[in-house]
Amino acid sequence: MDLLTPDLGLMVWNLIGFLIVLLILRKFAWKPILKSLKERETGIADALATAEKVKAEMAQMKSENEALMAKAREERAVMIKEAKEASNKMIAEAKDRAKAEYDKIVADAQQAINQQKNAAITDVKNQVGNLVIEVAEKVLRKELANKSEQESYIKQLAEGVKLN
Repeated sequence: MDLLTPDLGLMVWNLIGFLIVLLILRKFAWKPILKSLKERETGIADALATAEKVKAEMAQMKSENEALMAKAREERAVMIKEAKEASNKMIAEAKDRAKAEYDKIVADAQQAINQQKNAAITDVKNQVGNLVIEVAEKVLRKELANKSEQESYIKQLAEGVKLN
């Protein structure tokens, strides 16, 4: 029961011991503890400030990123438009070249047909001329006394000639 009702001397000695420990702690431990608490408080405040700064920078970067994305979309749309225009232009040029080539081929073919036709007509004229000359030569070689014999001879020669 002595512990529940301490003696006055025990209380004084406990008080003196407490004061000595308090003075020693105050002299050697209290300043470093307060200093470390102050440093920790400053570190936390700096970390919070840095976090706010980073948050603001992130928001700014996000808005810049959105602006860049919008610009990239616009550039992509312009590039697609230019590519379509270039494609349409190339298709139109290819069609024009194909039409020109077609017209040239048709013109060359018509020219070749006309040349062959003219050559064939010339050949036929030459053959007819040769036949006329042969008939005239044969008529002149034969001396006939009358005209009726000449006509019958010409008819006979004409029937004997085969036209190609």
